[in-house]
Amino acid sequence: MHITRLSALITASYAHGETAIHRFIHILRQHAHTIGVKPLMSSKEKAAMSTKTTENTAEKSTSSPAKRTTGTTKRATTATRKRRTAKTPAPVTPGEAPAPIIPVTEPGQFGRVNVMDITPNEEHGVYPARVELGEAFEVTAQVFIEGRTKVGATAVVRNPRGKEMLRAPMTCVNPGLDRWTVTLTCGEHSDAKPWEPEFAKVKRQLGEWTVTVEGWEDTYISWLHDATIKVQVGDDVENALISGSQLLARWASSSDAKLNAHQRKTLEAAAATMADASLSPQERLAAATSSDVSELHTSNPLRDGLSPSAPQRFKVERPKASFAAWYQFFPRSEGAVYDDQHGRIKQGTLVTALSGLERAKAEGFDIVYLPPIFPIGVTNRKGRNNSLIAGPNDPGSPFGIGSKLGGHDTVDPLLGTMDDFKAFCNRAHELGLEVALDFALQCSPDHPWVKQHPNWFRTKPDGTIAFAENPPKKYQDIYPIDFNADMPGIEKEVERIMDLWVKAGVTIFRVDNPHTKPVRFWQDVIAAVTKKHPEVLFLAEAFTRPGMMRALSYVGFTQSHCYFPWRNTKEELEKYLLETNGDDGYYQHNTFWPTTPDILTDYVRDNGIAGHAVRAVLAAMGSPSWGIYNGYELIENKQRPGFEEQIDNEKYEVKVRDWDDAGKYGIAELLTSLNRIRREHVEAFSYHNVSILPSSDPNIIAFARHTPAELTSTGKPETLIVVVNLDGHNAHQSLIHLELPDLDIDPKHDVQVRDELTGHEFTWGWDNFVSLAPWADVAHVFHIVR
Repeated sequence: MHITRLSALITASYAHGETAIHRFIHILRQHAHTIGVKPLMSSKEKAAMSTKTTENTAEKSTSSPAKRTTGTTKRATTATRKRRTAKTPAPVTPGEAPAPIIPVTEPGQFGRVNVMDITPNEEHGVYPARVELGEAFEVTAQVFIEGRTKVGATAVVRNPRGKEMLRAPMTCVNPGLDRWTVTLTCGEHSDAKPWEPEFAKVKRQLGEWTVTVEGWEDTYISWLHDATIKVQVGDDVENALISGSQLLARWASSSDAKLNAHQRKTLEAAAATMADASLSPQERLAAATSSDVSELHTSNPLRDGLSPSAPQRFKVERPKASFAAWYQFFPRSEGAVYDDQHGRIKQGTLVTALSGLERAKAEGFDIVYLPPIFPIGVTNRKGRNNSLIAGPNDPGSPFGIGSKLGGHDTVDPLLGTMDDFKAFCNRAHELGLEVALDFALQCSPDHPWVKQHPNWFRTKPDGTIAFAENPPKKYQDIYPIDFNADMPGIEKEVERIMDLWVKAGVTIFRVDNPHTKPVRFWQDVIAAVTKKHPEVLFLAEAFTRPGMMRALSYVGFTQSHCYFPWRNTKEELEKYLLETNGDDGYYQHNTFWPTTPDILTDYVRDNGIAGHAVRAVLAAMGSPSWGIYNGYELIENKQRPGFEEQIDNEKYEVKVRDWDDAGKYGIAELLTSLNRIRREHVEAFSYHNVSILPSSDPNIIAFARHTPAELTSTGKPETLIVVVNLDGHNAHQSLIHLELPDLDIDPKHDVQVRDELTGHEFTWGWDNFVSLAPWADVAHVFHIVR
């Protein structure tokens, strides 16, 4: 209300030669009562006032009688002091106050900086994402703050004991959506096998790790943006530079930045230079933008308003958990021969089955998978091709488990003894092979459990036990287990049995039809087994609904059979490759099998040798984990009429094979080459790094596996380009387009590619011509030569 009078006094003061600021202070003190503010005091007046206040306080203290303060009085005095403190305004610090850390005391609260939508994070983080020890994986999040203030983000990795193992800066890849990303690893990669002494170090790193995304106000970048503009246009330069000097000094003293002595001195020197008014503004600003300071902003930033997210859980699994090449064979067929004297087949044993180990090793596989090796029931035994009546020499299905000789904890005497099985495992380990054992949780009518635990089986109203069935199909040689009466008892028995086979040398269980048992049952069993044996892996043979397959992955199945055999067109395959090798790969590890004893698709039946080659290339290159059922090398592709399975199915008879014939077809040689390529370029294989490459022909599919340089042990990018002709009868040509920058290729130059199947080299650029014929080459697997 007295602004006009005050303005006139200030204007008049200029005529007397007084500086504006001194005259303003003098006038404000004289007329403070007229504008309603407390008069300003000089420094002398402040000192005098302080002395007077001290003297008054001392006088009051000495004049008051001494009193013994009771607890009540103390509390009252404390409360009074708190009230007085609350009324006292906080001191004003020149410049901007740094963003505070706001405690988060309950779920859903935000910190000073907002962190949301962290990925991977399916089912609201209830089930942890899964990664292999030392495997590179991506974490993303939305990180933002109000207004135009800049933010940063950091990812912190902690091991199962809560120890910080890695702190990595995140990069904003989409400013418009505030999306930040970082590539991380949990633990150190190792090739140690579970039976090797070095595995003890691996074992300590397995378990549940966490990743915390920390959002923070990037005070340095916010200041730098404004200060640079102000220096350029000459606006409020001194305040901008002094603010920067104070900021660098505060950064140098930050404990969170984890600076060493040299780094602190770098920041302190820059702060001193910025405060030096004898230098030009440009020189002072340059001190805060030097390469040394910029590097520290990346590695050891000043993080104001630090706001950590809830820890995101990651289940870290042992080496080869997500990179495996499986080879399945039936031990009873290995070494089997015709016995002309008795007119029947003499089956193989665990001793003769060593030949299967040698073949798997020669073809480059690293897991041998055996169907059940337990005694086979006699009652209602199945005959050839699943017939209801078995002949006198029919061995029965190994999935009709259990006889008077024993159940799931016994080796079938026709195969050998437990000592024979242990010797088999020892030989496998000498060859560097793991042994996977089929675990089919079902029983023949002769299984010991039928008498020992009759309540484990479902009965009909007439009191008889119900056969397994899927109407109109019936499995008369199998009793299904009923989990409703005594699931804890069944769990305990299964845990005992698995422990027995692990101690014998098994490191992986392939579980038959897990989707027909309660998910909670497997959750309990796998948790108990892996707690005692964290190296044990589980493969789910669950050709069923997507939800059930995902649930089984959530509860501990490391890998999963999948729909790959039925994905045969270009469109189907492109979609399925991205589904398998995308974010879903953090939870479900699809293992690609071209065929199994139960699956022989029309594509494999109709496309001959070329079809077998095509499906092998797609399986080996399309997923980090793949598998082959033996006999594939011999083009065993005759279907049982009306069924997508082989005729003369090995599940119901012993096969006598002439492995010398494998050389006629070239498939064994192809399998060996594919496994060699996988080993030599292992860093190109991940469940998260496939991209589809545009191709002009509907029968030519092309995709790339690319791992950037910063994620490889060599410091160089690792890239494979796979091109396949899906037509097993006709030649096709196509242009394959490469988005060169996406593959870390300089777009100004062409690149050399080497076909790892043939050894031929080519020069490629943006668009490249290929021609593939089934009688020559069905596929290229190019490696980019750097």
